[in-house]
Amino acid sequence: MEKIYTAERFADGFYFTEGPRWHENRLWFSDFYDHSIIAIDLAGNREKIYDVPTQPSGLGWLSDGRLVVSSMTDLSVMIQSDSGLSKLADISEYSSYWTNDLIVTPSDFIYVGNFGFNLDAFLEEKGQEGIVGNPGPPKTNLVLVTSEGTVRNVASEMSFPNGMVVTKDNRTLVVAESLGFRLTAFDINERDGALSNRRVFADLSSYFCVPDGICIDADDNIWVANAISNEAVLVREGGEILARASAPMTCFATALGGADGDTLFMMCAPTSTAKIASVNRNGAIYKVKVK
Repeated sequence: MEKIYTAERFADGFYFTEGPRWHENRLWFSDFYDHSIIAIDLAGNREKIYDVPTQPSGLGWLSDGRLVVSSMTDLSVMIQSDSGLSKLADISEYSSYWTNDLIVTPSDFIYVGNFGFNLDAFLEEKGQEGIVGNPGPPKTNLVLVTSEGTVRNVASEMSFPNGMVVTKDNRTLVVAESLGFRLTAFDINERDGALSNRRVFADLSSYFCVPDGICIDADDNIWVANAISNEAVLVREGGEILARASAPMTCFATALGGADGDTLFMMCAPTSTAKIASVNRNGAIYKVKVK
């Protein structure tokens, strides 16, 4: 039987929040249209960490503690330095449109997705029907960036690669293919970060789920933000839904954190459409215990 949770409002006053990560006892995340990286503790105290005029998204930390950030509009990855953030890598060779989420593995492999096309313009022209039509939206690549800044393509024909997680044995990368309505898994080569054995971790098409930001629990089950719904769903490999958590607005990303690692944070907003989300601070973060 599915567990059902209802989240409560934790913080608000944001434009559009993405890339949530629990780090050093705070929730870190990006606010696209505030062009900032923010950290907030459980008491609600918030701090702006960096301004990122080129619009931040995914966040991660190298083993030496340096923050890395996907910089959306200039198709790059930035890295923390003594003077702030500087460009680590340009991924435009493999990215047709904005840089998207990223993840950093314990071996310091940085996997980065991108939109592949202008989603808002596509929807204005073709509507929702264009997403599932033939030939459908353009495909794109998943790229690997090293801590030294080298870049290579590690997976092609991806349908809007979005949130990513790594299983607890550090051997499997799972990617939310938003417009493929699935979670896709790869084996990680421990030597060079290459990806192989591409397979479906969970087909979410029958649940009407557009997987966006994701996070993984201690049992390697994945909390999936459904970008066309006000809920997140907990998915087991194979596609079984184990739990649902609801909020009053559409959920675009998830993170697990808190003192015991069992608080689910849901990054919510009324819409992801840029021309609306960028002018109204209607975004909010919700949280709920999910033991």
